Amino acid sequence: MITFAGAYTALITPFCDDGTKVDLGRLGNQVAFQAQGGVRGIVPCGTTGEAPTLAEHEHAAVIECAVSTGRPLGLQIVAGAGSNSTAQAIHLHRLAASLGAHAALQVTPYYNKPSQEGLYRHFMAIAESAELPIVLYNIPGRAAVTLLPETVERLAKHPNIVAIKEATGSMDSASEIHRRCSIAILSGDDSLTASFAAVGAVGVVSVVSNLVPDRVARLCHDIASGDLHALRRSHESLFGLSRGLLALDVNPVPLKCAMAILERDTGAVRLPLVRASEQVRAAIESLLREAKVSGNTDSLERSKLRETSATS
Repeated sequence: MITFAGAYTALITPFCDDGTKVDLGRLGNQVAFQAQGGVRGIVPCGTTGEAPTLAEHEHAAVIECAVSTGRPLGLQIVAGAGSNSTAQAIHLHRLAASLGAHAALQVTPYYNKPSQEGLYRHFMAIAESAELPIVLYNIPGRAAVTLLPETVERLAKHPNIVAIKEATGSMDSASEIHRRCSIAILSGDDSLTASFAAVGAVGVVSVVSNLVPDRVARLCHDIASGDLHALRRSHESLFGLSRGLLALDVNPVPLKCAMAILERDTGAVRLPLVRASEQVRAAIESLLREAKVSGNTDSLERSKLRETSATS
């Protein structure tokens, strides 16, 4: 069993220009970049990784690449393995275990809207299926169902259920979970990481750390150290980018656009998602400049020149 605390990056899945193939070479580079930035772990095949659009052989290849690259660099690998089918979630959970992941991220079943008892039985069946730690993923905005604190308390009694990615945006929910049990709470929203820490969260599963892993790792270091002034500075340095990036379009569209501007990704997403519009791209370029996030060979400056030329 492993403990969970600190910064975990919800990895994008890089695609070639037309989105037909996964770019494993670029994925390996991104994993190495995360390790250099000092994050605790990486989360492949989650929401940010467009897992619903991956064929099973692609899903396996992404996890395998994350494990083979990330493990030697000291990263914890928390592989997305969730489904709204309990049987499929068990299958993916066992697959993640066989590929060498340290843990699996298990999202609440989406679309079919189970009861709390159904959620309990779903996660317990997965927990019994393999000796692999589980990070619960509570995201009612996408799943249309909320894992309530009392159900989390019941689930936390199982030795394989050890953490929760709390993406409810609710301080009350995080507070109640912390009051009821000792499960590790990880913020599921970058802009709320510092706030959640105040009520017991110990880290974050971060989107923005795809761009600035060092800054998110610093934020989590400040949480662990209890240095409130340093934590406030770290939070403020990330807040504009964290809030702005995810307000412009659905994740990971703005993130992949930002990475394309920084020349670290093609920006391609798979249908039903579509690339960021030119208006959104211009807003993202401004966000990156304001946050002083630089890319390869001054790519942001070249973007600024293109923007100036287009309006002249």
